[in-house]
Parts: sequence; C-alpha cells; structure tokens
Amino acid sequence: MIKDLSVNVHHITRVEGHGNIILDVKKGEIKQIQWQVPEAPRFFEAMLRGRHYDELRPITSRICGICSIGHSLASLKATEDALDIKISDQSQILRRLAINAENMQSHILHIGYLTTPDLLDLGSVFPLVGSKHQETLLKIIKLHRISNEMSDLICGRTTHPIRLVVGGFSMVPNKKQLTDLRKKLEDSINPIKEVAEVILSVADKIPDFTRETEYIGLSSDEEYALYDGCINSTDTGAFKNYKDYKKIMQEYIVSQSTAKYAKHVRKSYMVGALARYNLNSKQLHPLAQEIAKMFEFKPICFNPFMNNIAQLVEFVHNIEDSMIQVDKLLKKGIKEEKLIKPKKDTGQGIGIVEVPRGILLHDYTIKNNICTKANCIIPTNQNHANIQHDMEEFVPQILDKSEKEIELNLEMLVRAYDPCISCSTHYLKVKFV
Repeated sequence: MIKDLSVNVHHITRVEGHGNIILDVKKGEIKQIQWQVPEAPRFFEAMLRGRHYDELRPITSRICGICSIGHSLASLKATEDALDIKISDQSQILRRLAINAENMQSHILHIGYLTTPDLLDLGSVFPLVGSKHQETLLKIIKLHRISNEMSDLICGRTTHPIRLVVGGFSMVPNKKQLTDLRKKLEDSINPIKEVAEVILSVADKIPDFTRETEYIGLSSDEEYALYDGCINSTDTGAFKNYKDYKKIMQEYIVSQSTAKYAKHVRKSYMVGALARYNLNSKQLHPLAQEIAKMFEFKPICFNPFMNNIAQLVEFVHNIEDSMIQVDKLLKKGIKEEKLIKPKKDTGQGIGIVEVPRGILLHDYTIKNNICTKANCIIPTNQNHANIQHDMEEFVPQILDKSEKEIELNLEMLVRAYDPCISCSTHYLKVKFV
C-alpha cells in the first residue's frame, strides 16, 4: 500500500466545466479527499426576474449548450403550469421527440468520445483514428450526426432551440421529413448494437465498486419517464405533488464548491441515467432491455460507473421510442397548429423533465405576465455530494494501486457521472452576520 500520496487534478478533462480532485495521503492515512467546483457563480435565476414570460425559455436554454432542449422544456412546462396552458397532443409528441433527441445527442457524445477512451487505455478519442477501432469511431460519429439532425428537425437547430415556444411549436416538420427521420432511426439500430458489442468487449475495465445510495428521478406507469412523471425515490417511493420538491431536493452549501450540494433522506443521492434505470427499467423498450441483458445489468445497481452503461441502454430506448412517436404523428397526420394562449396572467408553475444528467426542475412565479421569482435545480448540483461520498469510500479500496492508476480511477469516477459543472454553479444569497 502507498504510504504517501498526493493527487491534485486541476480541471479534470473530458467533462463539461471545471472541477478539481484533491487527495492527500500521509503514512497510509487519508488526510483529505475533495471534489472541488471552483467556477464562478452564474446568475440565470436573477436574469429571469422582470422578464416577460415569452423570454424565459430563450434565456434558460442558454444555461447549458448540451441540455438546452431540456432546459427549454422545463422552462415551458413551468410557464405553462403558471399560466394554465394545456398544449395539444401533437405538441406533446413532438416534445417527447425533442427530449429523445437531446438524450441521444448527449449520451453518444459522452459514451463515444469521453468515457470509452478510458476503457481502451487511451488518453482521448483521437488515437482511435487509424486504429483497429476506427470503424467503431465512425459509427459513433454517424449516430451523433443522426441525433443532431433529429434535434435540428424538431427544434429548429441543434443547440438552443427556436421552435419550442410557449403554447406549442412555432414550426413543425412535414410528413416527408418525419418519414426520412424514421428511416434514419431504423438504420441506426445495427450501428449502436455494434458499438455496444465493442464496449462489452472491454467492460471488464469498468471498476467493480459499489456504494449504496438513494436514486431519485421521474417515474411513470405509462412510459420510461423522461418528459412526464412523478418524482420518485428508491428509498421512499413516489411523491405525487411537485410543490413538495424542496422537501426532496434539499440544497445546501459546502466550502469547497461554488455549486450547491443536495440531499434527501441520506447524506446524498444520485440522479441521471443510472437513477432512471434503477427506477424505470421495466418500462424500457425491448431492444434496450436486450442491451441491458448483454451487460448483465440489473436494478438496483449501486455501481456509479455503470451510469455509462445506463446511458448506452437509454440511447437504444430513445431510438425505439422515437420511431413509435414518429409513427403516431404519421398516423394522425401532422399539421401546423395555433399556439395555445394563457388562461391567466398570474400564477406559480413548476416544470420538471429528465435531461441526460438527471432530473431538472424550473419553478417560476409570474405576476401580470412578468416573472418575479425563479428557481432552477440542476442535475449535476444534485450529484456533487454523491461524487464526494463515492470518492471517500472508493479511495481506501484502490490505495494499493500506483499513483497514476489512482488518479485515473478518480477521474473515471467523475466522468461516470457525466457532470455538467458550469450549469450547476448558481448565485447564492449570503446573509452576513
């Protein structure tokens, strides 16, 4: 076992934003383990105050360049809840397609470019070019491109959507575009199966680590919940009332982070693909369940590194579900619809969706069509505490490894969560005493 060790990873690579890993071991005794978030706070919630309700969605989509569709949908749901707007069935289907597109975009990017290199003992994705895995890389690029094209078609562009608006859609795809999309989705099934086989061949490189924790996410009796559902916990069960969210997502402040942490009944909980899988795996479509069986992946799984396999399973589910949603639109006949107008100009609304990194919540108070108060709870800030506690339990199990291996394992642990660190740093109201 290593007697003295110092790991200081400043700005871990292959994640969004800036996070640091600090480990200090003296004479075999662990003196410090910290997951640090050093980024400056961002002021999106303050930016929303004083804005007309039509401006809230375009502003909040800028919280994240990866989850801009999810932030748009959470914002729209909160606004429409506050103003008593009930969108059409067609808009509901299109929004489900939008959230599938974003999940696919983000998951294949993370699996293919950011985590697979660790399993192949590579420092980045670039050595795959010209290697025996080049064809796998080309398949990943193709799958990513299809996901981007789907986002373009449904949302108007790949990032920061423009067609998602209060009361519906400003523009919808036509029958031919939807038919072409369905064909592309169908054609993507074999490539993702082949990518899954490659990942399975190196799955023994996934660290065998478990720490029992709570998992929180949306769940539904009707579907694998991404767009709609109730807040559910593996520890306490479902919460029917969204307005109770502060009892569930209990945010607090720690000294080493500009992002808030969160807890519920334990000292931390996890959100994201693994949480959704643990809560909803029975609702997966058939091919996604086949991929899960390939990896002998069963709920409840307490290994955070398996979050990446859950992302792979969800990608397949998103393909299957998108084909189902497109078929619904083609059968009913898609048409341009007028936007649904508000029934009132004052109210409080809560919008919750699942984005790639977990459950996302927007809470708005609107008075005379103007936002007077906003609260956004971001998935990664719900995961920070769990990352910290995972590190504390993981490090003693790997102290017999070399310093380089320990550093890599800790980086892999953070990358397993696919954190969106910049999104999670928020303005704090500080009371000086």
